[in-house]
Amino acid sequence: MLYKELCEIYEELEKNPSRLAKTTILSNFLKKLKHEKNKEIIYLIQGKAFPDYSEKEFGISEQLCIKALSKASGISSKEIVNKWRKIGDLGKVAEEVMTKKKQNTLFSHKLTTEKVLDNLKKLPELIGKGTVDKKMSLISELLTSSSGIEAKYIIRILLSDLRIGVASGTIRDAIVESCLEKNEENTKAVQESYDKANDLALVFEKACKGIGSLNETELIPGHPLKVMLALKAESIQDGFERVGKPAVFEYKYDGFRMLINKDEKGKVKIFTRRLDEVTKQFPDVVKYIEENIDAKTFILDSEAVGYDPKTKRYKPFQDISQRIRRKYDIEKLEKELPVEINVFDVLYYNGKSLLNEPFQKRTELLRKIIKNKKYRIQSSHQLITDDEKKAEEFYKQALKDNQEGVMIKNLTAPYKPGARVGYMLKLKPAENEFDLVITGAEYGTGKRAGTLSSFTLSCYDKANDKFLEIGKASTGLKEKEEEGLSYTELTNLLKHLITHETGREVIVKPKIVVRIIYQNIQRSPTYESGFALRFPRITHLRPDRTPKDVATLKEVIEEYKRMELKIEY
Repeated sequence: MLYKELCEIYEELEKNPSRLAKTTILSNFLKKLKHEKNKEIIYLIQGKAFPDYSEKEFGISEQLCIKALSKASGISSKEIVNKWRKIGDLGKVAEEVMTKKKQNTLFSHKLTTEKVLDNLKKLPELIGKGTVDKKMSLISELLTSSSGIEAKYIIRILLSDLRIGVASGTIRDAIVESCLEKNEENTKAVQESYDKANDLALVFEKACKGIGSLNETELIPGHPLKVMLALKAESIQDGFERVGKPAVFEYKYDGFRMLINKDEKGKVKIFTRRLDEVTKQFPDVVKYIEENIDAKTFILDSEAVGYDPKTKRYKPFQDISQRIRRKYDIEKLEKELPVEINVFDVLYYNGKSLLNEPFQKRTELLRKIIKNKKYRIQSSHQLITDDEKKAEEFYKQALKDNQEGVMIKNLTAPYKPGARVGYMLKLKPAENEFDLVITGAEYGTGKRAGTLSSFTLSCYDKANDKFLEIGKASTGLKEKEEEGLSYTELTNLLKHLITHETGREVIVKPKIVVRIIYQNIQRSPTYESGFALRFPRITHLRPDRTPKDVATLKEVIEEYKRMELKIEY
């Protein structure tokens, strides 16, 4: 397939804001793709070259793209940078300079999607001496052969900024329309297959074969899996009303999610909720698993909680989050910031998926296969009851034990990877908070000159696959790095993500997720979301969250309505 054909699809998708229209455009494209041998072309619809479970990244900066564009077009890097400052989109700059390219090359030929995929796949494999030159060569080869429109999307893909507004739900619906009869059963089958595989090419290939093939999609220990997410409960009483009686109450730990796998070869792998593998960062956890889990193969859902090695008192998430990010001094951190693993679900056991088994059966099995050892690994603190008074006492004990609150679960419910479900709820003390992504910032003045001091916060519009501004925060950070998350640390994290500067204001790639506490939400014409947070304050980083894990526009609207009704958690 010619890459130009795919770029024309990109153009149509970018011009059509309607999700229905996007689904039809994609469906027609996928009907053509069904007849192509390489189904991995579907990754390019997401601006990727690998399955969602892959951690591979292109590792390409704007500067490298500018150099490659200069080499391919014959236009100086300085002129390209000037155009970029005016336009604000390096993809559109690429389209302009390659359309008017000064340098006619004898090596130019028609670009295929297979060639684009092949070169993109090679980029993450390049390491060591001469890596930059080799990457430059691969990119320049594509750009030299590309037309203006092809160059536009090559650059956008390299910078992980495709800008076509296609969410995973739209691709799912397009797969259904192109391969199966459009109905609820088939939509569910495609979604469940994707939730298990995290691989669009595999799901598309199965959908082409029919619903029977989709239903045969299996969990594979060693591959990351999207975790099931909870909704908020307003009170113990509300929890009982929504999940039924009796209900399961478990501690809501103030830590970070760990999906722990053991495959047929006995190899243990640990993934975060954002599908990053962190096995090397947690050799202590691997040891706990090997010594205290009685099973040949498994996938466990758990929470890692930090504690003080001297006092044994549990620590809040922000105190131990560096263990996820740090890839050196592992042994030192292991001693200074030990973690306890609290396991609360088993999704796969000895060759069999348990996703559709009721939670009661899963939790009973879990407690049989784990050898509990405090401050190492244990099954979650749990209470099964229909008594509100006992549930309230359990909730108070969780808070006393320095945890966030409680989870409330339905005994008969299945496990739905990647879904936010109504039969698993979280109850925490009243505090208005969101996880949001930083999409812009402003340099400070006076003592904060040279550092970013005001940060633009955005929620996620899932339907249109875009981030919408909802406020600005300039408080909550520390002046000194040793005191916690500081202005300097956040500036250093954001500086290499800057895509555009105007005076003191900058636009940054949506990569850094932070926890925000705010007073309330109000309607606002100032921000694209239509809402504004009053008095938002940054409390800490959330390195375990992806940008698309942040609060959605739907959640913001629901929270706004709740506040209007003056309901208190």
